[in-house]
Amino acid sequence: MRKMIALLLALVMIACVFAGCKGGEAGPDGEGTKLALVVAGKFGDRSFYDSSKEGAGRLAADLGVEVTYIECNNENHDTQMKNAADGADIVVCVGWEFYDIETIAPEYPDVKWIWIDNATSAPVANILNITYAQNEGSFLAGYAAAAISESGVVGAVGGEDCDTINDFIVGYEQGAKYYSDSIQVVHNYTNSYDDPAAGKDCAIALNDEGADVVFQIASAAGDGVFEAAQEKGFLAIGVDSDQKYINPDVIACSMKKEVGNSIYDAVKAFEEGDLSLLGTTWVADMGNGYVGLGYGDDGAVQQISDEIKAEIEALAAKIVSGEIVVDTTR
Repeated sequence: MRKMIALLLALVMIACVFAGCKGGEAGPDGEGTKLALVVAGKFGDRSFYDSSKEGAGRLAADLGVEVTYIECNNENHDTQMKNAADGADIVVCVGWEFYDIETIAPEYPDVKWIWIDNATSAPVANILNITYAQNEGSFLAGYAAAAISESGVVGAVGGEDCDTINDFIVGYEQGAKYYSDSIQVVHNYTNSYDDPAAGKDCAIALNDEGADVVFQIASAAGDGVFEAAQEKGFLAIGVDSDQKYINPDVIACSMKKEVGNSIYDAVKAFEEGDLSLLGTTWVADMGNGYVGLGYGDDGAVQQISDEIKAEIEALAAKIVSGEIVVDTTR
């Protein structure tokens, strides 16, 4: 009997070798890997956070990664990072607010961490920082806004007065001025990423100053910018994802920051055994295809002419080549 049990165990072990079994470890396709996606705010913004969720969802569908979603609702960031790390192989923190990651991640050396939209003060061995050249994409958005403006005044509504949001604004203003020195750029802040009413009030205030194109950089609060544009008859520019589908009649284009794609590609590299990005900061920019403008699906109404789009494409090439250097707050 003992010989028979031993033979059966041996056969099972051989079968596992050929089947690629790894005793509970993540398989090469990601099956068995547990990923926690932790967002500083909450899902439903149809831009920044939802883009990260879309990328994680594709990791689950394509690679079999088991995903847990955690919303911080703008509080308890440290506690939620630790909760995530207690049950995950990979923790993705979405938002600049997770700055204590550089002291928390070393407490979990076997966990791989990805920090979206900010970077540690010094390299940390198990953290990949991903920052975005939103200033570059915003330069193109500013040029587009100036090109379609009839009043000569364009605006931007930011979520708060901070380096990340202002990085959008400095690029936007530079792009608008690149189109014409006579363009006036006005901006204000909602001081909220979740309150569409605040976004609407800010957009109306800018429209009262003459802005007939307003760039929303305020996550879910930016929905109010779109509402104001519809009611007051001006145009808007979306952010982070291609938001034109929300209201194609008033959203002329969107500054895309491919958060979901960058998360997907980073985790896929980990699953394939490439850990070279850990301990580094990866800048997702126009050159590697993660930043640019989106104009909606084919067939959507277009407020930006093919001629202006061609000019924007040429400007993007100049940014990639270094001929145009875009201002930044970082």
